[in-house]
Order: sequence, then C-alpha cells, then structure tokens
Amino acid sequence: MNSAVYRLIDPASPTFRLVLAVFVGGVIGWNRQSLGKPAGLRTHMLVCLGAALMALIPIQLSSSPSPDAVSRVIQGVATGIGFLGAGEILHQPIQGTAQPKVQGLTSAAAIWTTAALGLVTGCGLWMTSLIGLLLVWLILSLAPRLERIALRHKHREDE
Repeated sequence: MNSAVYRLIDPASPTFRLVLAVFVGGVIGWNRQSLGKPAGLRTHMLVCLGAALMALIPIQLSSSPSPDAVSRVIQGVATGIGFLGAGEILHQPIQGTAQPKVQGLTSAAAIWTTAALGLVTGCGLWMTSLIGLLLVWLILSLAPRLERIALRHKHREDE
C-alpha cells in the first residue's frame, strides 16, 4: 500500500487523528450552522482540530509521553475553551421586563463538547471519538423534538 495512503488511514498516525478531528467538528458544526447559530461549521471544525493538535503536542514530543503532560493539556483546553463558550452565551432582557433571557447555552455546550472530542481524537481514541460524535448528533437532533413534545404536554396540563 502507498505509504501516504497508509499514514492517512492508520489510526495511530497524527494525520488520521487530525483529519478525524476535522470531520467530527464538521458534523457538529454542520448541525449548528444549519440552525443559524453564530458558532457553526468553521468554528466547530477549528475547535476540534485545535484541541486535537494540543493533545498531540506532548504525545509527539516524547517516545513515551508523560500522562501528567497530557493531563495538563487537557486541563488547559477545558479551561480555555470556556472563554469561547462564554462568548456564545448572550444575556438579553425579555421585552417588557427586567428579567434576563439566557441564550446560547446549547451552543456553548456544543463548543465545549467539540473540544473534548478533539482531545479524545488527538489522544488516538478514535472509537470513543466516533461514539461521542454519534451521541452529540443524537442529542442535537432529537432533543429539540423531545423538548417540543414536553412543552405541548405542559401546556395541556396548564389548561
């Protein structure tokens, strides 16, 4: 097999991990983009890719990477990504009242989860990454329908 093709499909290779991270982030970003969310396709792809790159740094710097070094990267990404997620959350007053309306929590959670999936992918846990992607996709796709059903049920009870 051609060595370039082998490197691309070998789950242990950095190239495979980075391409998978872009794919995982792209699937989540596509969902957010299709709903018109500010953090869409490119944002989620870059978050996932960036997290995977960060995870690969200590892994590639040493033939036997220190679990402590990888742990510090994971902690740093988890903390740092919170700032990006916080920027996604908007507090707006509900018209006619002084109560704030919080928006963007799901998008912030999607960014945070995308970063986690990028870390998982960068660490070479490709099956965990794909299972996590499937679960995120199910949550983002099915939960809105369940929420609408619950809301209709609540309105019936209120009557």
